[in-house]
Amino acid sequence: MQLLNIGYGNTVMVERVVAVINTGSAPARKLKELAKNSQRLIDVTEGRRTRSIIVTDSNHVILSSVQPDTIGQRLAALQGGYHLAEYRDGAKEEES
Repeated sequence: MQLLNIGYGNTVMVERVVAVINTGSAPARKLKELAKNSQRLIDVTEGRRTRSIIVTDSNHVILSSVQPDTIGQRLAALQGGYHLAEYRDGAKEEES
């Protein structure tokens, strides 16, 4: 079981994540509203701006203040079996 840091000490199981989406589109806002109305919305932004929406396999919608690209990098690092620092170092070497 691997846990993904989604900001401010909150984590979610990597295996449960279906999608990480940006909040800028109308469908993303509609998804957020539908989840709120059906009591499936989890807000872990601690009052800060929502930057990404995480959808889980249980149809829960999680609001995070971490950028979607950052969450994607963290997911890639965990799925590759690397520690995040090792993943970054490897990416820098590939760019060279």
